[in-house]
Amino acid sequence: MRDLVIVDYGAGNLRSVAKAFVALGYAPFVTSDPAHVEDARALVLPGVGAAGQIMRSLQVLELDDAIRRYIRAGRPFLGVCMGMQVLMDWSDEDSGQECLGVFQGRVERMTSPGLKIPHMGWNAVRQVQRHPVWTDIPDQSYFYFVHSFVVQPTDPCIVAGRTDYGTEFVSALASENAFCTQFHPEKSGRLGLQLYRNFAEWASSLYPR
Repeated sequence: MRDLVIVDYGAGNLRSVAKAFVALGYAPFVTSDPAHVEDARALVLPGVGAAGQIMRSLQVLELDDAIRRYIRAGRPFLGVCMGMQVLMDWSDEDSGQECLGVFQGRVERMTSPGLKIPHMGWNAVRQVQRHPVWTDIPDQSYFYFVHSFVVQPTDPCIVAGRTDYGTEFVSALASENAFCTQFHPEKSGRLGLQLYRNFAEWASSLYPR
């Protein structure tokens, strides 16, 4: 069983995420093998790109069902950017795309009147629920974003963070065993590394050796 597994389906930010964990002293195992995904103690799904392409890649590699089973089994999971969006039921991107359906809700194009889309750059995240992954990260800390779509979960209780970019949008989700961010911790300096460290420590408490 691997302690920390990063899913490889061709995401552009995969290596940056892996390097961030290495910098923290962890030894992440990068894989596209569904068996390794289901055998992980902690699983990270990074992501940049478009919903249609990502879902096709996950399906071709038979990772879609493996990720669903892993999360639904109550095991520690971190989704980053598109790694959060593809957990919803549906995305409006690419003329409409069915997603993994781990969380109820949809992904919609951002509406920020007078502001540029995609939303690209540093922005503050308001923490709307306490969570171990926020440990030692002050409320309203700045993280780095690159995205044009946002999640609209059906259940407001899973919202862990919100960000204002013309209008307010959901920038973090949390359930009993999953934590997800719209922003990129691997591009967010010291506090981004702190978030990755917090996830790894939280995962160890949820699923000890």
